[in-house]
Amino acid sequence: MITFYDIASTVPGITFNINTWKTRYSLNYKQIPYKTEWVEIPDIERVCKKMGIPPSNKKADGSDYYTLPAIYDASTNTGISDSLVIAAYLDKTYPDKPTLLPAGTEALHAAFVDAFMSKIGPSFRYFVPSILKLMSPSSVDFFIQSRSAALGKPFLDTLPVGAEREAEWKNIEACFTALDGWYQKNGGGPFIMGDTPSFSDFAVGGLLGSGKAVSHDIPEWSSVLEWHNGRWKKLGEALEKYAHVV
Repeated sequence: MITFYDIASTVPGITFNINTWKTRYSLNYKQIPYKTEWVEIPDIERVCKKMGIPPSNKKADGSDYYTLPAIYDASTNTGISDSLVIAAYLDKTYPDKPTLLPAGTEALHAAFVDAFMSKIGPSFRYFVPSILKLMSPSSVDFFIQSRSAALGKPFLDTLPVGAEREAEWKNIEACFTALDGWYQKNGGGPFIMGDTPSFSDFAVGGLLGSGKAVSHDIPEWSSVLEWHNGRWKKLGEALEKYAHVV
């Protein structure tokens, strides 16, 4: 059995993190039995170390940085973090299940996800105030304090307001426009590879899932689903069968 570590929400069954969504989609698509363990943000490092899950990155000071998603596969006694690394592991360990990274495409998927996240990343702070409302007080405090320390200034002061927030929404629209241009080259079908879903779609689906989780607090999110002839609504609907939370 695989244990999947996702960030805890104050609303049961709601998952809001763009990165953990990638792994949830991956596990559901491959139809691998798993259970979710919900982790508060201050506990991520402790849980990962306890389960022997390696850090996913390094902090600016060179110390280990532990993030989610992460999984622990009891059948192989293996702990892994980072959604792309997890996808590669799942394909290698469970080759009889649907493939996330078709042979010869891992580098292409890595490049796609990097390009996509580079475009949307700077604008994701638009969603932060709404996401904070889904976190427990301890996670909110840790989230703000750790980012303030990394930035060297109060994190909340960096969030866009007024005209800057309006400009950020324009940047989000520009990101989706670029993304639409990539999807137009797929030869038809809702997915980046046409009619077959793959890891890159789950990365985009992570943004759609995160947006859906906060849509009650961001009414303008509904307009995203209608952009580009409803492409993102259609993609979300096509991914719905892999979106269940267990």
